[in-house]
Amino acid sequence: METIRMLVDNNLNSEKSYAQAVDLLNNGEVVAFPTETVYGLGADATNDVAVKKIFEAKGRPSDNPLIVHIGTREEVSNYIEEIPEIAVKLMDTFWPGPLTVIMKAKKGLLAKSVTAGLTTVGMRMPDHEVALELLRKLKKPVAAPSANRSGKPSPTKAIHVEEDLKGSIPLILDGGATGIGIESTVLDVTVNPPVILRPGGVTKEMLEEVIGDVILPTKSQEKLESTPKAPGMKYTHYAPNAPVYLVESNPAVVSDAIKRLKTEGQKIALLAPISFEKLGADYFFPYGVEGDKEMMSTKLYDDLRACDKTEATIILATTTTTEGVGAAIMNRLEKAAGGKWYNK
Repeated sequence: METIRMLVDNNLNSEKSYAQAVDLLNNGEVVAFPTETVYGLGADATNDVAVKKIFEAKGRPSDNPLIVHIGTREEVSNYIEEIPEIAVKLMDTFWPGPLTVIMKAKKGLLAKSVTAGLTTVGMRMPDHEVALELLRKLKKPVAAPSANRSGKPSPTKAIHVEEDLKGSIPLILDGGATGIGIESTVLDVTVNPPVILRPGGVTKEMLEEVIGDVILPTKSQEKLESTPKAPGMKYTHYAPNAPVYLVESNPAVVSDAIKRLKTEGQKIALLAPISFEKLGADYFFPYGVEGDKEMMSTKLYDDLRACDKTEATIILATTTTTEGVGAAIMNRLEKAAGGKWYNK
């Protein structure tokens, strides 16, 4: 299959690109497109044959549910049994934006592959002009996980999608680099208090300002669920080719780790604040200044992917606190590392 990448932005006449994307989606094909978080791989969420092509292209386990993207608030009632008052407050505050709300789905309207056998579905309205334009022209809900091979770092640029899925999908809408860089927060409002199933750009603190108590499960509590209600609850994600190890964000600790690893003949890639540049890593990918979590979230996946273009045999990634968006960053780092820490 030939994969076409089409540039879409405000300065170009993009109608032809959107028309091609809409035609493909209406004909049961998949299309990659940018959101404010990462690039998504979309299919008509009401067409089970089309949705299955997402799983095929990604190599994604079929028991991993998909998020449904919509272009207008009015569409929610078409597919949700009952919209809780708490969900209305969340949509009023955070939509469009990086918040996925899990609610009870109406039976028989969405493709079975979207919900993976659950009675619930996660919905969100992305805050990206290309995504919204595509959704509003299509006038259908679009199921879309990240547009990468399953298990690899999520794509924040169209070239990342092309690297992973060239020859497997027909079209990539190239809207430039994404802004937030990590996937949406997933919040289950079918339980009380609501539970964060995946931390993201909308933080626990932000949610609690609007709706009161929200639970962010510990790692041990997450493992109690036998069936994942949201992407990322069950399978290892975000891993580059070389093994990733988490390390305390302490120059002395990192310097010692680099020295030891070099005596073992390792080539080291380091993801760390800019102040760690002179510590002797073979490849250095700065997050920004110490404590700049927004920059860290924006660069994380791009940096992990960049490690694959080096000869690094091991990747050290410094950590951050779990306050605010740090919870989402640490969630992704721990999955990329498979929970491995250097000397811990």
